[in-house]
Amino acid sequence: MKIRKWDKVQIMSGKEKDRGVKSEVVSVNISNNKIIVKGINVVTRHIKKQGTNPGQIVKMEKAIDASSVMLVCPFTDKPTRVWFVKIEEKWKSKKFRFSKKALKEKGWEAKDFIIK
Repeated sequence: MKIRKWDKVQIMSGKEKDRGVKSEVVSVNISNNKIIVKGINVVTRHIKKQGTNPGQIVKMEKAIDASSVMLVCPFTDKPTRVWFVKIEEKWKSKKFRFSKKALKEKGWEAKDFIIK
């Protein structure tokens, strides 16, 4: 799966109110091919009273399929396809299709490289 935690994605299909929205990925489940996106697919859950805890209504984000989102290029801010390339013989990096640039990720830092 090419989508990782903290990537910015755009919703391509799903609920009408969520379609076209850009947001960040909160968590990724590789075995089920599902992701949780911040503020997308929000549902209300009614929790019953248990002992001393009062009953409550909780809003939570449910998982959506990874195939219904596209990664957003940080250089052009448009949804695009990606693939992986090797940089400096040891780093694996994402290369974005339209901007022709690759993103080198090391921890939270990101540097851009032009790859031909």
